[in-house]
Amino acid sequence: MSGNHYKGNEVSCCIKYFIFGFNILFWLLGMALVGIGLWAWSEKGVLSNISSITDLGGLDPVWLFMVVGGVMFILGFAGCIGALRENTFLLKFFSVFLGIIFFLELTTGVLAFVFKDWIKDQLNLFINNNIRAYRDDIDLQNLIDFTQEYWECCGAFGADDWNLNIYFNCTDGNPSREKCGVPFSCCTKDPAEDVINTQCGYDIRAKPDSEQKDYINVKGCVPQFEKWLQDNLTLVAGIFIGVALLQIFGICLAQNLVSDIEAVRASCSIFEHCQGKLGG
Repeated sequence: MSGNHYKGNEVSCCIKYFIFGFNILFWLLGMALVGIGLWAWSEKGVLSNISSITDLGGLDPVWLFMVVGGVMFILGFAGCIGALRENTFLLKFFSVFLGIIFFLELTTGVLAFVFKDWIKDQLNLFINNNIRAYRDDIDLQNLIDFTQEYWECCGAFGADDWNLNIYFNCTDGNPSREKCGVPFSCCTKDPAEDVINTQCGYDIRAKPDSEQKDYINVKGCVPQFEKWLQDNLTLVAGIFIGVALLQIFGICLAQNLVSDIEAVRASCSIFEHCQGKLGG
């Protein structure tokens, strides 16, 4: 300690600025998602009537942007500012929050595997609730149409699930032109058609079942989703493992940085204490 020089532990600049750089991108992306969600709600007039958020019978897809964006914003803020300012509280919060998300993902995966039949029933209930609200929200309508087109399906377990919607049911008192029909996203695609025929599903369920398959996809979205999972099991498992490894890596880096910061502070305290004794 001669000459009042002391060399102790140091905070790793590589870890510090890697966490900072990664999380500032995460933070900005989270802000962008929340901004898109708020813009979508503004366009639909939700912000001027907050109670309408809970009025929709089905899922409002904007919630996905708000929840995912909000979580990314909080995580990005804690990791970014915590690393930049060497704030151990924010870094520990980042690690714990990331650990909770990892635990919830792991728990969800295990429960989904163990209670497959219950998950299937809940998925069926979820889809049917959204079928009822199909015309109530344009974003929900676009999400359902995308799902039915992508998986070439119709309804939860078949086209007759559209009887749950007041515009498509086959009851005698239904005055809708879409009575006994299905949305255009249920229709089989004709490669020769350049323009989508949005009326292709009109009156289609009034035809015999044997004829319906010539015009629409008769398979339900739940079994088609199960088939897609089986066909893409390696891809899905790879994505989940990749995300899990990134989360574990982030937790380890944050904890490593916390250890470095605390070691430096401890070293500084010891050095100052020794200096005080020598000065005395």
